[in-house]
Amino acid sequence: METMTAIIRRYQHQRVTLVEAGATRHQSIFSGLKALAGDHPHSKLPTPTVVIIHDAVRPFVEEDVLVRVVTAAKDHGAAGAIRPLVSTVISPSTDGYLEQSLDRAKHRASEMPQAFLFDVIYRAYCQCSDHDMEFGTECLHLALKYCHTKAKLVEGPPDLWKVTYRRDLYAMESIIKDKISQQICVVMDTEEEAGCLGFLQGLLQKELEVKGTSVALCPNGQGLQNVSLGECYNFVCINTMNADFHQTVKLLDGLGSRAPSLFYPVTVVSVHFLDSQNVLFSERMKALMEMKDFAKEVKNRNVFLYGVLIYFTQDNLQQLQENVRQGASIITSLIKDRSAGLTGQLLIA
Repeated sequence: METMTAIIRRYQHQRVTLVEAGATRHQSIFSGLKALAGDHPHSKLPTPTVVIIHDAVRPFVEEDVLVRVVTAAKDHGAAGAIRPLVSTVISPSTDGYLEQSLDRAKHRASEMPQAFLFDVIYRAYCQCSDHDMEFGTECLHLALKYCHTKAKLVEGPPDLWKVTYRRDLYAMESIIKDKISQQICVVMDTEEEAGCLGFLQGLLQKELEVKGTSVALCPNGQGLQNVSLGECYNFVCINTMNADFHQTVKLLDGLGSRAPSLFYPVTVVSVHFLDSQNVLFSERMKALMEMKDFAKEVKNRNVFLYGVLIYFTQDNLQQLQENVRQGASIITSLIKDRSAGLTGQLLIA
């Protein structure tokens, strides 16, 4: 309970009520239902018309699936998500020989979420036998057994798979990284989008969806109002007017003051153009080296800060375009990989 309370506080959840779990799945669910029924100490929760039962080991739930099972539960009393079987189910004998094989085309895997009219599922649990409470795993079966309510089955998406083994955690992390690495917000310190800036944006748009753009941020990141910070995990800050990264600092200040706590780090790629004919490389590098210490600070705020320096000369357009292509490739890789080890590093294209 202390761990969950700390998580709720850390991620600023507003509409979560904790109920102490039981020793088994059904005992835990019954505790939650009691809290909703008012049959629980200190519970002030309203009793819902429909209740959704879900488990944390299926972390990827789209709103569309929730809507479909709730709608079906309103019409039929109970509903649950299902998926096709990927392996044939067999029944072995006690001595290890095959007794029966099921036709997997005629059967489905029962998944979560499941939804019920509250009165149906609560009544089922109130009548539930000790054996079912101790060893049962299927809520839809309880509604059928004790309330004679046949569940409507709703086809679920592939992402409803269950995290069971350690390897599933790596697959889950890969899916999350892929989901949150599709969109970027581009912040520039100039309104000029022609030339190398326009070329860079065009290259980024081929790999990522540009969620929004902002120009010339004010202190504290004002100017990001057209971008939902809760929806975007990736920012590309393009600095062309100054030799330092003040524009990036303003962006980071804005994220710190407006963005909610997030499960996964926000990535910020600070992009700089260096014209070797106008600015000494050593001077520019000295200014940008400050980023390393700043990156350590913002990492504690769940922000990964990277630097990309695009080196060019004005009289060599072909080389400039090639370096911008390389810079775009580096930016895309940083956003997709989200490596903690590269924070504070300045990569040169």
